[in-house]
Amino acid sequence: MSLEQREQSEREQASRMLPPAPYPEPPPGRVEARREHFLGEIDRQARSRSPRLAPRSRGRWGLALGAAMAAGAAVVVLTLDFASPGASPNLPPASAASVELLERAALAAATTPQTKVRAGQYTYVKTVGHTSVLSETKAGEMELLRENEAMEQWTSVDGSEQTLQRKGGNDKLLPGTPGRGNLNSPTYNFLAALPTDPGALLERIRDDAEKNHGAGSDSTTGPDQEAFVTIGDLLRDGVSPPETTAALYRAAALIPGVDVVPDAVDAAGRNGVAVARTHDGERTEWIFDKSTARLLGERTVLVEDNAWGKAGTVVTSVAVINSGIVDEAGRTN
Repeated sequence: MSLEQREQSEREQASRMLPPAPYPEPPPGRVEARREHFLGEIDRQARSRSPRLAPRSRGRWGLALGAAMAAGAAVVVLTLDFASPGASPNLPPASAASVELLERAALAAATTPQTKVRAGQYTYVKTVGHTSVLSETKAGEMELLRENEAMEQWTSVDGSEQTLQRKGGNDKLLPGTPGRGNLNSPTYNFLAALPTDPGALLERIRDDAEKNHGAGSDSTTGPDQEAFVTIGDLLRDGVSPPETTAALYRAAALIPGVDVVPDAVDAAGRNGVAVARTHDGERTEWIFDKSTARLLGERTVLVEDNAWGKAGTVVTSVAVINSGIVDEAGRTN
């Protein structure tokens, strides 16, 4: 099968997975033209960069090294990162099906009515989900346990007030204030100030990844995977202007190795179609509603057997239940 035939097949697959959306479809040739632009942008960025050590994945839902004793059993939480040092292997550009799905998500975001945000307000995000831990039983056997990570969070739009977090019905003010915000801890104003050109936005995200996880660090994940994880975090945990959200989806379409998973289920049990990227034995999936192309959630699925389980095991999963702008911390509307 030729490259053109493969891309046509991918586009037909994407069309079958996503019914006609309730917003205008891209004009004929727009998706292909955007993909050509993306490929050119990838080439330009590749030529402008010198080789560097690959950074390590950092997603907020990733597992950190730690240990705890409970009921006589040792619980060990390890980083879900099976990478080996060195440069990432060459990967093909994002598939035609993933580019089309991301463009539909971008169009859906861009046509969302703009909320007028003012000082003193908060972004509100409610999520449900789980992370995974490996537990050593008294018998010396290892078992995989799930930890509930359902929560609600209120973040000051300008970062001037403390963030309120609610877990299990208990409220906690996080220490300090977000300030202006950054890619790891964004505020609404920070997200609103990001570039809305997809190429410039991806370059901003990649530069941050290499700066904090590049040469001299113990990172083992390449900048492409780090960028994919960062964009997923911003889309899932942040509330941003429609044009910023659209730009994030289009920036993701610039990342090599991105593909589509036809069927995926989020942490709330909702079925959808996923944009995904596989890295060192695990696949990160962003799950979208098949009818509206709205982001439902994200999950990490093993594609190879390892200490965390058999291929197909969902090791982390989170679903976005509600989000928006509210007047006070603690309010949901």
